[in-house]
Formats: sequence, structure tokens, C-alpha cells
Amino acid sequence: MRGLEQVVKGSLGDPVMTPSIVAGTGTRGSASNELDGSEGIFVDVNLDLYVADSGNDRVQLFQSGRLDGITVAGSTSVYVTIPLSHPNTIVLDGAKHLFIVDSGNTRIVGSGENGFRCLVGCYGEGARSNQFASPFGLSFDRSGNMFVTDQSDHQIQKFQLLERSCVLAFNQPKFCPTPVWNRNGIIFAKQTTLGSEPLAVFVNEKNSVYAINKEKKQVLVWHEDTIDPTMIIPADFLNSSSLFVTSDGDIYIDNGEKNGRVEKRISSTNTWATVLFVYSSCKGLFLDTKDYLYCSMSNHHHVAKGSTLDPVLTLTVVAGTGTPGPATNQLNRPHGIFVTWSFDLYVADCENDRVQHFRLGQSNGITVAGRGSSNSASALSCPTGITLDGENYLFIVDSNNHRIVRLGPHGLQCVVGCQGGDPQLTQLSFPSSLSFDRFGNLFVTDTGNDRIQKFQYLKSSCNHLIGDD
Repeated sequence: MRGLEQVVKGSLGDPVMTPSIVAGTGTRGSASNELDGSEGIFVDVNLDLYVADSGNDRVQLFQSGRLDGITVAGSTSVYVTIPLSHPNTIVLDGAKHLFIVDSGNTRIVGSGENGFRCLVGCYGEGARSNQFASPFGLSFDRSGNMFVTDQSDHQIQKFQLLERSCVLAFNQPKFCPTPVWNRNGIIFAKQTTLGSEPLAVFVNEKNSVYAINKEKKQVLVWHEDTIDPTMIIPADFLNSSSLFVTSDGDIYIDNGEKNGRVEKRISSTNTWATVLFVYSSCKGLFLDTKDYLYCSMSNHHHVAKGSTLDPVLTLTVVAGTGTPGPATNQLNRPHGIFVTWSFDLYVADCENDRVQHFRLGQSNGITVAGRGSSNSASALSCPTGITLDGENYLFIVDSNNHRIVRLGPHGLQCVVGCQGGDPQLTQLSFPSSLSFDRFGNLFVTDTGNDRIQKFQYLKSSCNHLIGDD
């Protein structure tokens, strides 16, 4: 009851209709047993009560029979959640994941196995089909589609569940705390197949490997366990630097150097279409789960994105100012990029010798590895590629140090290109990018050696303890 700062309940079988207080004291406040402008509520199968405590910018959980609440969403939570502004509605799905109408931020947010993230209305208030003016109330149909009332626009919007968004197009294996890869690589592809100085490699969830032959203007595809390419796709683009492949087989490829575009090969029709206009070559490409395509424009010192569903192909800068520099809001020749489930952006900031982490909507980055990071041992020299594993540990192509490193629970560790082994197979020369297969094997474009190397994950290394001989 808004204004009375309480939630009450009563039995439908009670002829006297006696209410009993289950949350709130009747006095406005922010203590664990208080509410301020409470709005939406939800009761789960355990009779636990969730309250959208709007005035306190939080969601409170009151376990059955308890009057002290636990903040499960909002900046005051002791857990890692998401900031809220005047939440007014909350729903739980069958897995007890939270879905919240974050009214003050004009968006819908949700929790999942990888934490909280924005789901709808993620890019500001407005009247477009992916925006809200004043959302209030949401509900799901049995197919998982979401219905949201938008009061100021006097409409109800329906957002369809994209089932393919639940399947990653790439691999994020989980490793033990002390993983090791065979220091001797296997030459997966040579110059005769790749041409000179290959830059991009992508391994999808089916273990198909994609690469670019810039000289012959081809996309090369190896299906799992094949030695030679099983598909050679003509791609009449100049000096393509990067590619990204979706779970349904669509290929996004850089065509920015001469033509200022990113092209998409539609797998269902085997045709090409322009999906983004850019100012220069994209040193990195990444498609997030909301179909926003990110392009790392090294020559312009920023990362931009655009919706592949936008007919106007509008581009928005999400990191960097366009002026090279080492400040937290600047980049200097960015290369590889990675976007998480929660739409946080990681950038391999080459000329600043660091990796930057930009949270959703933030223009100032946090240095997580390299120059300026809290880990003084994490020295990098022109990082060019980056990915995260299933535990969100970073794997970085440390190009000018000719190695691959991992930023894990024990700090920065060399993974590939370290000392020892056969020099012809262990050494890298200015590597550019990396990708995992579903078994945790690591594929690296060994650019200076005109090849792609495969380094096998040694599961037996998981029995090795740090400090053992």
C-alpha cells in the first residue's frame, strides 16, 4: 500500500477479511524492515515476498515469516546486482530469475546465470520500438514473450523472445584454477591457404573455424575435424581485419578500409548485405545478444555500435573520444573487443598497452590489465585480441610480446608463447587474435608467421597444484 508503506495479506476464506502485515512498518524509511513508496509485489512458490521498493531504488526479498528484508537488486545490496531507479514491477520466471521494470531508467532488467543485465530499453528514453517513456507493469506469455505497459506513450508493447540469444555463437569454456595448454602448437593452417599476415580467426559453438584470406578475398571455413577448408566463400572486400559468426551461420566481415561498411553474409540466401556504415576498418567486430554490432575503429580511436535491426544503420560511439590518449575515457588504436551478457565492453587498447573495461552506459573505462592497472605485474605491449572464458577470466593477445596471457585468480600468467619447447611450434610472431573451440583448445592467428596455430588444452593440468614441482 503506497503511502502506508506496508504490504498486507488476507485469506480469501476469511469471512472477517482480517489483514495482516507481511512487510513494512507503516513508516517511510530505508532500513531492512522499512519501505518507501512500495509498488509491485511477487510471491513465489515458497511464499517468499518480493517488493519493488520504488522510493528506495531497490527490490526487497522478505522470506516467509520474516519482517526484515534482503536487498536483492539495487545499489545498496551487499550482492553484485544492478543500480535501479524507482522500480515499480517485479516478476520471477520458472528458474527464480528476477525481471524488473526499472522505471526511472526507462528499461527492463533481469537476472540470470551471469548476473543482472538490461533486457529492453537499454539505450535511453524515447518513442522508438526499442524504447520506453514511462514503463509500468510487465507480464510474460507462455512462449516467453514479454508484454510491457508504457504509460506516457499510452500503449502496450510486446517483445519477442529470441531463442537463439540463449545460445552463444562462440565458446566460453570453463577451466580449472591452474589450466595449462600444450606449449607446442599444431599448425592448423599455413600461408598457402591463408595468404600473408592473417588477422582473424573465429571458432563457433559447433567447432567450425572461420578465417580470412585477404589476398584472395575469401572467407575460409573448416568444419569440425577437417584438415582443408570445406567452404571457400568469395568476399570481394579489401584488407578485411575481422569477422564474427552467429549461431545461425551468418558471417559479419569488415569492409571498412575502402568502402566504409560492415557486410553480412546471410546463410539462408548466400547473399551479402550492408549492415553498418563505418569510417574506417574495424580491427574488431562483436555482435551482442541484442543484435547490436560493435566495431573497433583503430584509426579513429574509438569503438562504435549500431543495431543490425535499424534500417537507418545509425552508429553510436560507446568508448573513446576520437582523440588518442591514455585518459580513462580515451583509447589509442583499439583492436579486439568483447561484450559480455550484461553488455559490458572490454577493449584491447593497443597503443596504451592496456585492456579497458567499460560498463554499460559508462564512458570512463577501468584498466583491468596492462599499464595503469592495479596489477603491476601485468605488463602488456600492444594487446590486439581479447576473450573471456566461462568464469569471466581474460585471455589476451599480447602482440608485441609475442604471447597469449591469462588474467586469472593468480594474476597474469603466460599461456602460449612462453619459453621452452620446440621454438618452431611454441613461438609466436606478432599474433593478432584468438578463439576457443568447445573443448578449450586455443586457436591463434600467428600473423608474423603467416599461420594459425592450435594449442591443445591439457585437462591433466587440473591435477597440478600451484607450488608443485
